[in-house]
Amino acid sequence: MSDDFFDFGFTAVDETELQAVQDAQKTVGDVSVTARTTQDKLDKLYNAITPLLNNLKKNPEKEYILWPNRIEKVEAFEDHLHKIYSE
Repeated sequence: MSDDFFDFGFTAVDETELQAVQDAQKTVGDVSVTARTTQDKLDKLYNAITPLLNNLKKNPEKEYILWPNRIEKVEAFEDHLHKIYSE
């Protein structure tokens, strides 16, 4: 770098440019929070559904699945999924 030019690493901007940058940064922050929240919900849904699917795949050679209290358990699982969805 030349000894006769040193800009100290900053640039002057007017108030409109500054406001535009601040608005853009706020929007990025809001979108980031929304993306994180959505990813958390997807992870919770995936973790809730995977054990069900794994249990259904066990012993594929058997024709029937023994599932006592099926209605109550399915309704409880539906409630669990609805709770995750509505967070």
